[in-house]
Formats: sequence, C-alpha cells, structure tokens
Amino acid sequence: MQTVSRDLLVNKAVSLLGEGKVQTVVGWRKGLFDYDITPATFTAEDDIRKNFEWNDHCGANLSKYLVRLTRKLEGRILVFLKPCDTYSFNQLLTEHRFDRDRVYVVGVQCDGMLDAEGTGLEKCTACKSRKLVVYDELIGEDGDVSDSNRFADVEWLENMTPDERFAFWKDQFSRCIRCNACRDVCPACTCEVCVFNNPKSGIENKAPVSSFEEQNFHIIRAFHVAGRCTDCGECSRVCPQRIPLHLLNRKFIKDINSFYGEYQAGAEQGQRAPLVNYTPDDIEPYEIFNGGEKNV
Repeated sequence: MQTVSRDLLVNKAVSLLGEGKVQTVVGWRKGLFDYDITPATFTAEDDIRKNFEWNDHCGANLSKYLVRLTRKLEGRILVFLKPCDTYSFNQLLTEHRFDRDRVYVVGVQCDGMLDAEGTGLEKCTACKSRKLVVYDELIGEDGDVSDSNRFADVEWLENMTPDERFAFWKDQFSRCIRCNACRDVCPACTCEVCVFNNPKSGIENKAPVSSFEEQNFHIIRAFHVAGRCTDCGECSRVCPQRIPLHLLNRKFIKDINSFYGEYQAGAEQGQRAPLVNYTPDDIEPYEIFNGGEKNV
C-alpha cells in the first residue's frame, strides 16, 4: 500500500483548481477494476473527488502527456509525478518539449507499483531512484538514489555468446505484434512525425512482413533514445507481449556509463548527454571494439 493517501492528492488537486492556480489536473482515473487505472485529465472538482485514483496500480508515467496538453489546453496544468517520472520530466524540459511555466508539479512519494497480477512492476523492483529531482510541491517524503543492481540482467545477457544473445532477442521480438505501445508511451519518443508512420520509409507496416523488419523496429527505437532514456520502464510495462524492452535501453545506459562516466538522463534539467557533448578524451570506435585498448 502507498504511504501517501489518495485523499491528500485529491485535496491538493481540488485546492489548486479551486484557487485558480491551475486550470487542468493530470492524474489517474478509475477503471472497471482496481488495477485498471488510466492517465486522465480533470477540470471539475466533482470529477476529481469521484474518479481520481491513487493506488498501487498507478504505474503510468504522466510526463509525456504534457507535450501535447501544453499545446492543446489553455492555462496552467497540474501534474502529479512519481520519482521516476520526474527524470522524464526533466529530460523533456532539456529537449524544450514544453514550457516549464505552464506546469505545476506536485511530486508524490511512491512505494512501488504492482501489475495486474499483483506482483511488483519490473521498473519498481529495480527502481533506480526514490528521489524526486524536480517539483513545485511535495506530498510525502523525498527519497534517495537507489542501489538496485538494475544492470544484473544486462550482465547476464553480456555473458552469453553472440549466437545465444541473437537467439534470445530473436525469440523475444518474434512475439511483437507492432502495436506501437512502447513507442507511444515512451517519454523519449516525441517526434511530430515518426519514421514508422512514413509510408515512403519502407518500414511503416503495422505488421512486420519479415523477421528482419520485426527486429529493425526495436533496434532503431533503442538507438533513437540512446543517451536520452531515463530508464522509466514504460516500454516494458505496456507491452502486451511482455517483451523485456527495457533491457535494450539499459544496455546502452550501462555502456554509456562505462565509456563516458556515470550519467543519468533527466537527473538535471539542461545537462548535456555524453553522446552530444564532445570532449577530446571521448572513446573512439576502435577502442570500443578492441576492448578499450588504445592500440589496434
């Protein structure tokens, strides 16, 4: 159970809305079942009191919705963000995806979320941080960066032979139905027009016509978010086929840490990612493929 009660969030939303400090509230709405919680907007006090929800199934990261809502709606928007969500929020600000002044952030202490079966979400069992890196107001207590050993599964894959790794990912990707849920939920995927929706690209097919295209979709997406992924875990959370897509992103994160030094996307607004911040000491491609040795 969450330490912070639903009433605290509801009262805060009603108060800020009633005082005119915000015109829209972004939170979570009740569904048919306790685990059926969906992101939603609220503009009326009665709707908030009746349908706003905060429980162990509010795993959705609300930060990405601000990109479109700040363009579509007038006035200031209140958004409730969990610790992992605040990293995505900062990263989006760094990429100038919305105006900070348009958003009022209420940070919420989080004790971890559950999936529909009542087990802990992977993004929570391997939580990188209970620290809220940005907020205007805090409900509950702030936490610390976690030592969650989140790269253990990446190391498990690295210990495989190349053929074993290829077989592993081929099996995982074979279950992909190209629903695009991973792309649509990802806070790092905010392009106005996606290459996978371009009929002239040759890769826009909803259903893959070959195993190569099936793999190509996920590999392109992983490279697209490299250095920008905050490891929020939304891609794996929403995948109906339970493909561990977060492992692709964590592999990039682990390598970036190894090659360029410790770096966490979204930890600070405005920070330059290693992949876009050249220094004379940057590692060269031949060093990567030669085990880090300077001499080929």
